[in-house]
Amino acid sequence: MTNTQDGRASDPAVSSGSAIDDITIVHNPERNRYEIREGGSVIGLTEYRPGDTDRRVFVHTEVDPAYGGRGLAGRLVHFALDDVAAAGLRIVPVCPYVAKYVSTHHDWDDLIDQPRPGG
Repeated sequence: MTNTQDGRASDPAVSSGSAIDDITIVHNPERNRYEIREGGSVIGLTEYRPGDTDRRVFVHTEVDPAYGGRGLAGRLVHFALDDVAAAGLRIVPVCPYVAKYVSTHHDWDDLIDQPRPGG
């Protein structure tokens, strides 16, 4: 995966039996989410709760089922967590996918705040 000057990630050789061309990952702060795109179409996203200035509370992650089984959700979440770390923010994994991801990928252990009871 390579990063472009505007912060997008590009991985032209994502495959699990078939290649996907023109994959990019971007932060879309206007919609409080990170998006994985093929061409101009959003094929997955990870959303965070708006309003927090010192942390990102991740609440939902999804990838279009047509793109399932190719590791795209993991690539998306990895990009998002790296972006949060680079911004000097904390990570709160409310989303079950993000919570499982950080439990097995320890690069961000020092930035994780566990969700408060009740979300």
